[in-house]
Amino acid sequence: MDQKDLYQFDEEFRDTIATVDESGKRIWVYPKKPQGYYHNLRIGFTILLLGILFAGPFITIGGKPLLLLNIFERKFVIFGQAFWPQDFFLLALLLITFFVIVILFTVVFGRLWCGWACPQTLFMEMVFRKIEYWIEGDANQQRKLDQQPWSFEKIRKKGLKHLIYISIAFLISHTVMSYLLGYEQVLDIVSQPPSTNMAGFTGMLVFTGIFYWVFAYLREQACVAICPYGRLQGVLLDNKSIAVMYDWLRGEPRGKLKKNEPVEEKGDCIDCKLCVHACPTGIDIRNGTQLECVNCTACIDACDDVMEKINKPKGLIRYASHESISTGTKNLFNTRVKAYSVVLLLLMSILISALVSRSDIETTVLKVPGQLYQRTDRGTITNLYNIQFVNKTFDDMEVEVKVLKNPEALISKVGGGAQNLKANSLSEGVYFIELPYKAITSARMKLELGIYVNGELEETVNTKFLGPINN
Repeated sequence: MDQKDLYQFDEEFRDTIATVDESGKRIWVYPKKPQGYYHNLRIGFTILLLGILFAGPFITIGGKPLLLLNIFERKFVIFGQAFWPQDFFLLALLLITFFVIVILFTVVFGRLWCGWACPQTLFMEMVFRKIEYWIEGDANQQRKLDQQPWSFEKIRKKGLKHLIYISIAFLISHTVMSYLLGYEQVLDIVSQPPSTNMAGFTGMLVFTGIFYWVFAYLREQACVAICPYGRLQGVLLDNKSIAVMYDWLRGEPRGKLKKNEPVEEKGDCIDCKLCVHACPTGIDIRNGTQLECVNCTACIDACDDVMEKINKPKGLIRYASHESISTGTKNLFNTRVKAYSVVLLLLMSILISALVSRSDIETTVLKVPGQLYQRTDRGTITNLYNIQFVNKTFDDMEVEVKVLKNPEALISKVGGGAQNLKANSLSEGVYFIELPYKAITSARMKLELGIYVNGELEETVNTKFLGPINN
């Protein structure tokens, strides 16, 4: 068995976590400052995503928020459209679609989300660590600063860093609260003394404390030990999944470059360990895919820089699948990837179609409790109904209720007048439905009601009409 075969069967690294020693004590990670092609791409993508995140509460569509998730008052606005608890089926469809997308996306593309779009990675690697590099220096300087006794310089650097950390956490907490309450309410809370709104003030302090703790102390442990998506990676990935991979066929046997030593006896990996030093979770990607890997591409940039210096082709560490490396396949976008991508697009299309076709009014028709039916002096039968209307729009409207497909049926609102619906609210009305005795075909006769807005049919709803059996 040659060294390449031995490499594939070396699985001892999976018995431990890179950030925990044998005694169970945490190993603090000091990643080398990243730079390179992929890192520059991530910087641009991060600026775009964080710009959208912080601008989101102020973006409106038709005067309505882009996104509002007010769980306290059960008010939800997504892309300018209001959603109510009555839209639970859409929520269920959204969750099902989301989980299927997560599974399929991970099976095909690995943890691409984690490295490029996850807020934890974006803030940790592209914001908080950037500040740390700026104030304390690169990895060796940070390690040296932490090991030296407390001095004015250490207090100054640590104090400035954590002050900026708290300020950013404060900004993040206000942004999150704006998505939960709306930026107008957040501005109102901020502009008033804490005593006038202790709940809102306490919530902001709690959010600020959580974000500061996560990015100042918890750090990569959120991805390694807490995030359920990261833990699922082990069961979702297979040999065809695309992830950050080390080309062991090309790199092994690894070894240092030495003068007067035949180059052909060694692989391209010179065992410089810069890929390990650059990793924000402390792993050695040369051991294979690991649950700690967030696909941040720092090891790719570090390795490509070394390959360029020793006149070797780039891509010793690259986006690839285990199968593509072992078989030498170049095309990653094979039939499998294309098929899964089509499924993802279909799921998204179904969800978007359901959202677009959603009615602006949700109507619920219920028989008044304790009432069966009544006979009138005119020889007709009446039933009494409670009808609830949920106006899902941001405009006031008047609705009219009609009985469809049964011209002999009459419907009238108790108290008369039109049914007025306030914007984004629930309204109720009590209605009589009257039918001639001879028109009743069964004891529980099915009726279809039409809900009209400005003379146009907006929704139909079915109900039962109780009456005596007409022999």
